[in-house]
Amino acid sequence: MPYAIDFGTTNTVIARWNEATRQGELIDLPLLSRPLGDSGPLIPSLLYVENAALGQVAIARQVLDRGKDIPTDARFFKNFKRGIGAAVQGFLPQLDGQTLAFEKLGQWYLEKIVGTLTEREGEEPDCLALTVPVDSFESYRHWLSHTCRSWGVEEVRLVDEPTAAALGYGVGDASQILVLDFGGGTVDFSWVQLGDERKKSRSGFLLKWGGRLTGPKAGEKSALARVVAKAGANLGGSDIDYWISEYFTEAQGLQVSPWIKRLAERLKIALAKAEEATEIYFDDQALESYEFQLRRSDLTEILQQRQFFERLTALWEQVQQTAQRRGLTPADLDAVLVVGGTSQLPMVQDWINAQFPAGKIRNQQPFGAIALGALQIYQGREVQDYLYHSYGVRYWNRRKNSHNWHPIIKNGQTYPMAEPIELTLGASLDNQPSIELIVGELGSSIGATEVYFDGNQLITRVLKNQEFTVQPLNDRNGARQIAQLSPSGSPGGDRIKVKFWVDDQRYLRLTVEDLLQQKLLLENQVVAQLR
Repeated sequence: MPYAIDFGTTNTVIARWNEATRQGELIDLPLLSRPLGDSGPLIPSLLYVENAALGQVAIARQVLDRGKDIPTDARFFKNFKRGIGAAVQGFLPQLDGQTLAFEKLGQWYLEKIVGTLTEREGEEPDCLALTVPVDSFESYRHWLSHTCRSWGVEEVRLVDEPTAAALGYGVGDASQILVLDFGGGTVDFSWVQLGDERKKSRSGFLLKWGGRLTGPKAGEKSALARVVAKAGANLGGSDIDYWISEYFTEAQGLQVSPWIKRLAERLKIALAKAEEATEIYFDDQALESYEFQLRRSDLTEILQQRQFFERLTALWEQVQQTAQRRGLTPADLDAVLVVGGTSQLPMVQDWINAQFPAGKIRNQQPFGAIALGALQIYQGREVQDYLYHSYGVRYWNRRKNSHNWHPIIKNGQTYPMAEPIELTLGASLDNQPSIELIVGELGSSIGATEVYFDGNQLITRVLKNQEFTVQPLNDRNGARQIAQLSPSGSPGGDRIKVKFWVDDQRYLRLTVEDLLQQKLLLENQVVAQLR
């Protein structure tokens, strides 16, 4: 039976396919889930490390029921998804003699969920779809691939979160769909075109296949979901919580603490339904109490000062520009689907209403649409996608006396590539024995952030204009060298020709030709698996 997991920064949602009703349905795991009104069961993305050396943890509702969600407790973690696949600055947490990477915390969390799901269902899922943010680096996708290897699941596939939402909303005859996903840690935009029948096949990027595929019958057809444009940023509800915390601490001469951040989150949630909210903070060291009062207008001003709305607008403009190159304009949109908890804030709703006609906005499934939509890749829905990030090679910039990056494959490139990208290189030193090449994934300069771990909090910093983050893909011993030169190379001329391309399974490959010897040194070599 197919299942889907939408692993979110704040909450996680699980869905399964019901063969009797021929529909997806959200799953309640009583030990882990908590109901949220009409939104269905949500699994809080919380984790408490009981023993790091033994990998013993409590997650989700277990943490809440045991009263372990104490903000100042170093064993308690929330928003840990933001640190997965990121180059986290600062000191990583240390518990029980172990240094804990956020990838390990995420692994424990998902393993606990899959184990609980297996116990409740009485059998291991045979097919599982996992969702990822649009702006996630390949390192996050690699982490998912590594994590799911230990599961007994036969087949695991991957789909972008907003693309999944477009499939899960149930939009009838709508063809051109824009999904706005405002979550706890990320904001994602995805323009998806639905329609066109194709030969039925499994879809989504394949992470794990145990050798058995229960494929469809020959001759069956599937509907195509083509991703027209997408954009995303490491920006979400947890950032707003931190900004609210700073708003009060700066005004009253306090230091931002986990307790204050929790009160800030409560104020934010309260303002979704009320014009004004109040919380009391007691400083147990100074033995003083402080009243934190916040109005919707105050929160709007905080967001304006942090350029929150400007960043949303920049992402939406990026999507429009990509869509325009494909012959589409906002007027072509049939529906705008809104998902994610942060999208329920009134000031975010105001921004959405200012951008789009009211008749096209749909906000009925803010929490369950992604998981339900991810199931569609097992029901004959094929997803056609493109590379969101650019990929480049590192070089030495003599004028700046520093390394820089030269793009070789631009974002927006569909795959598999019909034609390779060629690059000609020469030796830089006399008697150079080999040529090395470092390939990196270039993040977007729009909404680019760095992640810091401060105490027991993950904090993001917005990079300056035109700054972008880079994650090297092959910067390790044995992977950088692409050409052994015989005879040795000398400066002054072209020595090797390199051809790059991406195949249908997102493998970045290269072929290297020695121009002097007129022979192939590498052919169809995998540089990196672009998960």
